[in-house]
Amino acid sequence: MQFPRDYVAYMAKQVLKRLTAAGLIQYDQPEYVTEVMNQVMLDELSVEDRINDEVRKILEQHGSQMKELGATYEEAFKAVKKQLVRDRKVIL
Repeated sequence: MQFPRDYVAYMAKQVLKRLTAAGLIQYDQPEYVTEVMNQVMLDELSVEDRINDEVRKILEQHGSQMKELGATYEEAFKAVKKQLVRDRKVIL
């Protein structure tokens, strides 16, 4: 993730503050809503980290095939990651 967790929490509070000020949302439990918003933002911002972890696992399983084909780790990483992003229709 590119942002520290504290900054994500700050962003979540600011988003809620602006949405409330604009009259776009209302809520009775500000602590709960802020926590949920924080978790949703953390999940979205960590999608790339989870994909990278999965790519590493896939490449570990296919290390011998990569050697046989002469593919470098970096090339294979990019190709597998690109395919996973495309399959899952994720925007990074």
